[in-house]
Amino acid sequence: MSRCATVSRSLDEPVSGTAATATTWLLLEQPGPWGAKALTSSHLDPALGRALEAAAAGTGVRIALIRHPGRHADPGTPPMRQVYAAHTVPGRVWLHGATTRDPRRLLDLDFSALGAGDHRSFGAVLDGRPHRGDPLALVCTNGKRDRCCALLGRPLAMDLVASGVRGVWEVTHLGGHRFAPTVLVLPYGYAYGRAEVHTVKEALDGVREGRVVVEGCRGCSAWERPGQAAELAVRSAVGEYRAGVLNVVRTAGTAARREVTVAHTDGRRWRVTVAQGASLPPRPESCGAAVLGAPARMDVVEVRELRPTALAS
Repeated sequence: MSRCATVSRSLDEPVSGTAATATTWLLLEQPGPWGAKALTSSHLDPALGRALEAAAAGTGVRIALIRHPGRHADPGTPPMRQVYAAHTVPGRVWLHGATTRDPRRLLDLDFSALGAGDHRSFGAVLDGRPHRGDPLALVCTNGKRDRCCALLGRPLAMDLVASGVRGVWEVTHLGGHRFAPTVLVLPYGYAYGRAEVHTVKEALDGVREGRVVVEGCRGCSAWERPGQAAELAVRSAVGEYRAGVLNVVRTAGTAARREVTVAHTDGRRWRVTVAQGASLPPRPESCGAAVLGAPARMDVVEVRELRPTALAS
């Protein structure tokens, strides 16, 4: 049977506008094997996993488990776990880190505040501090969720480590198995599909230099998918690759045709028409899918700069 990533690549399915959405990512280190729904099917206490899912629901916070690349035989309960929180809305981006012996302490976080970009509870509860190390490259490797993530993601993670890249973690789920290997780069929150070592290295170099690499980019997780596609289209249209200068400020229209307004910090604005259609012919959306699907795709129809007289329309 063909793998879903192979089929997607052969059909040249676009990756733009396919990133998972989250204003804030909360990452908890959990070594050992992961199940399909890792928060409740790993060696993390499943009751804790369910409570974390409930606490994060509707807040903009997305929780994922991370582990160091390599073999994943269960080493037992780790004495100390790494925790990260990252807010990805341009202009208010931050990445903080902490360690904890007791992952149940995460339930004391103010998830609504975290989703809104307020990191104070992360500092108060976990003694979190701004992350001063390298940017993070999170590679989806959860083969129990989709075999493509293991077959393609794990070798990528190992190759990145072998080539000297720091800040690499395996992560449980980034969505879009058919774009494996998929990678999320923090703190800016841009996701990449069909990633290769050179793509990830360039994206990480971009973070250090304050710019966004658009090659293979699925979008910024801060925005819903039409906004992801619109922002990337503006970047490509005007050659603006600096991080933090573009914001999605308005989305209107129908589900099939969205009018997305993208604003620049220098005052310029663009109206981007994004048509949402179905990817045809039908294809497996994941390797475990029992039936073929037609996943949504975001096609940018027009990028139009708004003159001052049109800004009120």
